[in-house]
Amino acid sequence: MQYDVVVIGSGPGGYVAAIRCAQLGLKTAVIEKYPTFGGTCLNVGCIPSKALLDSTEHYHNALHNFKEHGINLKDLKPDFSQMVKRKNEVVAQTTGGITFLFKKNKITSYQGHGSFTDKNTISIRKEDGSSESITTKNVIIATGSKPTELPFLKSDGKRIITSTEALNLKEIPKHLILIGGGVIGLELGSVYARLGSKVTVVEFMDSIISTMDKTMGKELQKSLSKLGMQFMLSHKVTGATVKGSKVTVTADNSKGEKVSVEGDYCLVAVGRTAYTEALGLENIGIKTEERGNKIPVNDHLETSVPGIYAIGDVVKGAMLAHKAEDEGTFVAEIIAGQKPHINYNLIPGVVYTWPEVASVGFTEEQLKEQGTKYKSGSFPFKASGRARASMDTEGLIKVLADAGTDEILGVHMIGPRVADVIAEAVVAMEFRASAEDIARISHAHPTYTEAFREASMAATDNRAIHI
Repeated sequence: MQYDVVVIGSGPGGYVAAIRCAQLGLKTAVIEKYPTFGGTCLNVGCIPSKALLDSTEHYHNALHNFKEHGINLKDLKPDFSQMVKRKNEVVAQTTGGITFLFKKNKITSYQGHGSFTDKNTISIRKEDGSSESITTKNVIIATGSKPTELPFLKSDGKRIITSTEALNLKEIPKHLILIGGGVIGLELGSVYARLGSKVTVVEFMDSIISTMDKTMGKELQKSLSKLGMQFMLSHKVTGATVKGSKVTVTADNSKGEKVSVEGDYCLVAVGRTAYTEALGLENIGIKTEERGNKIPVNDHLETSVPGIYAIGDVVKGAMLAHKAEDEGTFVAEIIAGQKPHINYNLIPGVVYTWPEVASVGFTEEQLKEQGTKYKSGSFPFKASGRARASMDTEGLIKVLADAGTDEILGVHMIGPRVADVIAEAVVAMEFRASAEDIARISHAHPTYTEAFREASMAATDNRAIHI
């Protein structure tokens, strides 16, 4: 079977690339090695984690905040098995939606492990051991990533677990030891902290979410500490041992002293590694980078082999589902002869704890390092009428603007629904808006987005109204 484009992998990057290719009139096929479409994001990542985050946030609010709202409940307790069941139903509905979209767009799908025989021939090895080959003019590699394992601390899938197992535990941990203070770990850690687990975060860096603006890490740590989460920052993990139902994690602190912590589960969440093994890349002369197994690409996301493209977690840049989606659309349009663009500096990052954290553009630390002259304005949600009404007063919005031109250079938020609010900042920055532009745009009252306007007003002339 001859195709115009074959996409290997059906995660957010892969399925979006395939649909866009089909929309552009290209004969398209997708190869997926797992039984369901959607990759890590839909099956064991973004979607299931958000389902559990929402369920546990409802429980936490019912337990701690409903009484203040005038809602009295008795004998409240979490039904964890029902939470997991609902999460699985959400996943099934979402992955099933991809199946529908493939049929709607007349995309051919193959189940099996795809690998290169040569640059135009893909071999598909199926579960029953059989294989078949298809030919194509172009290939988009969208195979995603897998949890990074520490060489001295291997997951056993039972007591030492990755994010995949953390989404399907049969019980609520008594004490969850979380190795890594990044997005994935903190989201899942907050799930179990809300359900009553003791959660201890062991982090190598001196702050959590260390790639984001430092203010965000400080504010989020304050908030998560209120849930009872404990933080061991500047600690280098050296190993872990399992005895029965107990896990003991050892680490060196900033002074070089050896410390240990004991729990019943240890979640290793130290990042993700590109999944590029067994693709037959050596058969077409593509070599992955030593660090992270990523595939080198040019500005068109084309590899060293003409007609072979790579997107998402297997190439440089942040490992984000929406970044992969944008790249999938980008490559499809490149293949079709169009001239799309992506501004990587304006791809937002989000942490779906509560309060949520969202960020786009340069951090304050980056601007200082670059020597860029900037001005900063911030507005706390405790001064927001809408936030007070919903009892979500933690957090703030910070706007960074060029000192000379007033162009917005970065926006950083922690607070209620900022995962959605950040989109306004992205749109503004795509059109190179100034802080004053946002300050002069009418925002509905009362809304959380007013905090973005007030922060912009603070950055413009230090003229925020409500602080």
